[in-house]
Amino acid sequence: MVPPDNASPERIDLNADLGEGVTDDEGLLAVVTSANVACGYHAGDVATMTSVCELAAERGVALGAQVSYDDREGFGRRDLDVAPTLLRDQVAAQVAVLDDIAHQAGAAVTYVKAHGALYHRVARDPEQARALLDGTGSLPVLGLPGTVVLELAAAHGRRTWREGFPDRRYEGERTGAGLGHGGLVPRGEPDSVLHDPQEVAARAVELARSGTVDSVCVHGDTPGAVATARAVRALLEATGFDVRPL
Repeated sequence: MVPPDNASPERIDLNADLGEGVTDDEGLLAVVTSANVACGYHAGDVATMTSVCELAAERGVALGAQVSYDDREGFGRRDLDVAPTLLRDQVAAQVAVLDDIAHQAGAAVTYVKAHGALYHRVARDPEQARALLDGTGSLPVLGLPGTVVLELAAAHGRRTWREGFPDRRYEGERTGAGLGHGGLVPRGEPDSVLHDPQEVAARAVELARSGTVDSVCVHGDTPGAVATARAVRALLEATGFDVRPL
């Protein structure tokens, strides 16, 4: 429902993973409001990061450092046991590289989001979560609601942003808790990734209306990602949401 004329529209951010070498970065940057940029450890390189940062700066898209385990071979999706001090230093190095490139493009890194296995690990592992936070200064943290990394960040005065995944199936949908509850169903399981743009868009609106997320993510490495992102943004705006960076 579109809000009445005297009501302020609710805000929501639309983010996607960019710079991974398997994504239509230019197409997505015409639609999303925040870009999670691969920093070279699971994907990406200086040329790709530079291109994404320059386009994002032109289009007013917020830049986030998408940090990961050092795992290009596994695209950052293998759960690795990395010593906390080493992980801290690796995360700090990734942020520093992207921030330097962003500044050269007239922009700045404004938040951090973990990628792949690290994303899911810091959701439940306090030691790994602290290492990620120690390596990222005072940057706001984007992650799943109710996770260890967001709780620790908030406890230390860090700003936290909650995100939902309309193109992924949630464990809560299997238990009756519903969309947005529990972790994500592992990618290797049937029906874990959704591809129909209209279905994903409807789920994005449901997540936004729930009030439990500040941002919705469309995965840039899935087929038809740009068409899906367009459908998501169009329906969010048609429903009365103000889609803009956090």
